[in-house]
Amino acid sequence: MARQEWEDEYRKILQAFLRGRGEDQLYLGQQLSKWLRAHHVAPEEIVDFHVRALAETVELPELVKDSFQLLTEVMIEYGIAFREYRSLRSRQQQLESEIEVAATMQQTLLPRTSPQFDQVEIGLISVPAKQMSGDYYNFAKHDDQVFSVALADIIGKGIPAALCMSMIKYAMDSFLDQRITPAAMLGRLNGVVERNIEPGMFITMFYGMYDTCLHRFRYAVAGHEPGFWYRASKGRLYDLESRGLVLGVTPDVDYQEYEIDIEPGDLLILMTDGVTERKVGGRFLQRENIADLIQAEIGSPAQQIAENLYRKLLLLSNLELPDDHTMIVIRRVV
Repeated sequence: MARQEWEDEYRKILQAFLRGRGEDQLYLGQQLSKWLRAHHVAPEEIVDFHVRALAETVELPELVKDSFQLLTEVMIEYGIAFREYRSLRSRQQQLESEIEVAATMQQTLLPRTSPQFDQVEIGLISVPAKQMSGDYYNFAKHDDQVFSVALADIIGKGIPAALCMSMIKYAMDSFLDQRITPAAMLGRLNGVVERNIEPGMFITMFYGMYDTCLHRFRYAVAGHEPGFWYRASKGRLYDLESRGLVLGVTPDVDYQEYEIDIEPGDLLILMTDGVTERKVGGRFLQRENIADLIQAEIGSPAQQIAENLYRKLLLLSNLELPDDHTMIVIRRVV
């Protein structure tokens, strides 16, 4: 519909309304309004044409003509604001489209499956609080006996977090072939992060290696949320030791390495702080509360433990997810 066409249509609707003041004309006016907005016709143009179309139909008193002049001036400012809003909306839609693409690309950085071993179960759940996640996890099978697990929390969200995630992934990939220790892996990643991220950003990380023949787990931590270790023979949970500076603060950091032997029925529960930072009744959950929830799931398969804990925590926090939630459960079956 060209300008002349919408003017003719408006004139026809106006004249019919003035003759009969029917509901049909009001409905047609609403439909025309939608078209005018969709084609970005400025408000002052509509007012100006309304005055001219009205003058063709009836004799307008001078006071009415003068009032329309004022209305036109008012609509000019309104039109400027309207065009600014339209421009901002267009930019927002473009940004949303870019974020959607980035979120899709972010998913390609995460492993689709976890390593499979006869004597070990691995459960995983990772749910972003928003469209893009600041949590990163990875598994790598080094040979038929050893696999590694990484869990990181990038402080921040959106596209900067996705860029950091890609940096961590490809840096890790370049080091995996060297079969370095968990402490050495964090040391090298710290150097990469420190050189490449903006000041004020940092990354917490947990990195461990599981020997499925010896059932020995070695790990190191860079400021990450402490995990849990369930010792089946004692029927109790222990906090995994977790001392270590976050990645990216200073270039040279020596990370401490820990080692535990995994017995039949033992569990390792690794998580980001989105698991623990939940409010229930106005207060944050304590680790003791999380431990109680884990204890109730001990007899379940690893994947079921991860999923059940997520559902229970979501219900406790009134279905609110204030931060990204990622949990990895490793269970020795026999």
